[in-house]
Amino acid sequence: MKIIPAIDLQDGACVRLYQGDFDKRTEYSNDPTAVARDFQAMGFEHLHIIDLDGAKLGEQKNRRIVAAIAMESDLDIQLGGGIRDRQTITDWLAAGVSRCIIGSLAVNEPETVKSWLEEFGPDNIVLALDVRLDDDKRPILTTHGWTKSSEIDLWQCVDSYLDDGLQHVLCTDVSRDGAMSGPNLDLYRKFIERYPDLGLQASGGVRHVGDLQALSELGAPAAITGRALLDGKINVEELGPFLRVA
Repeated sequence: MKIIPAIDLQDGACVRLYQGDFDKRTEYSNDPTAVARDFQAMGFEHLHIIDLDGAKLGEQKNRRIVAAIAMESDLDIQLGGGIRDRQTITDWLAAGVSRCIIGSLAVNEPETVKSWLEEFGPDNIVLALDVRLDDDKRPILTTHGWTKSSEIDLWQCVDSYLDDGLQHVLCTDVSRDGAMSGPNLDLYRKFIERYPDLGLQASGGVRHVGDLQALSELGAPAAITGRALLDGKINVEELGPFLRVA
């Protein structure tokens, strides 16, 4: 299983939010490029970056930082937050970003996103599908930086893209994100059973290396972890087996 460390950017700093709440943030560094260098030195080959300002406002505010990380590191970068037109995708792929993450538009403007899958190739696009479980345990999609709920669930959305070459899906249980409460193993088990050929990236709730092991045993192709790494709850020695496989 591939381990992808995460950097969330807000106002030029590396931060983490609690359950997607923009008012409940922890700042880890005012130098995100240094954090990226540290991840590379630990042996990681991939990096997940979200521009939280872009996710909330629809306009990327941390372009300079992302460009610097892409230029100064050898990390395979996937970037999301505020990517809402084809020119932005074109520019970032040209700037060295490997994959662009599409969130709200994948739910609200699926035909546009399907055209991007065809134009840029499915390996260059990741659908970020963020969910909250309703009273019936249905994974209802959220949009606009997790501030709005849609009327469709995760399964309906993924099903609608299967004939369009979809390869990569980043799925986050928002209630687990930044909460250090453990990943939603039941959700990811169901996802893998339904879509064994998709490249799932499990995100949200990772507390320690045991959670990564549990996700690996489920058959998850990749897992994203942010706060556990930043807080030192997972160290590089524990990650050795995963980094050798990555």
